[in-house]
Amino acid sequence: GIKWMSSLEAKLEDVKDRTPTAEKLERLRREKINRFRNQHRINIQGTDLPDPVGTFDQLQEEYKVHPKIMENIQAAGFHVPTPIQMQAIPVMLHGRELLASAPTGSGKTLAFCIPLLTHLKQPRNKGFRALIISPTRELASQTHRELVKLAEGTGFRIHMIHKAAEAAKKFGPKSSKKF
Repeated sequence: GIKWMSSLEAKLEDVKDRTPTAEKLERLRREKINRFRNQHRINIQGTDLPDPVGTFDQLQEEYKVHPKIMENIQAAGFHVPTPIQMQAIPVMLHGRELLASAPTGSGKTLAFCIPLLTHLKQPRNKGFRALIISPTRELASQTHRELVKLAEGTGFRIHMIHKAAEAAKKFGPKSSKKF
């Protein structure tokens, strides 16, 4: 049918249509995030996924990453996260499991080291609290180097163990039973 209204009512109804609803705002936010992911060639699958970060500063603001770690990131010359870091760090900081694939030199090591240190919060004298297993000694050395740089000044002790006999000498004979 025909709806009769005054010009004032028509203006009020027109304004009402322009006010964004929660659903519309959420849809616009999702579109913006999808454009960001497409722009950076980030492909992601899963449900209830955290939004990517565009800057390292967002990590401190949104996830309370230790200020010293943030300082070490800047000191190492990292100013803008790489695509793998933009999405992988928030996923891991939300405690989610992740299978990520990216080319060599794309920043994968930093992408999992930042959440690792953030989840540990602070050093404790409780033995080994995190373990990273690497397929090659070269990769283990690279990961160790990056973690030492990243954790500098935080009090975390980073060790690389590549032979059980050396580990027993370094950490004591009871270490294999204890850890």
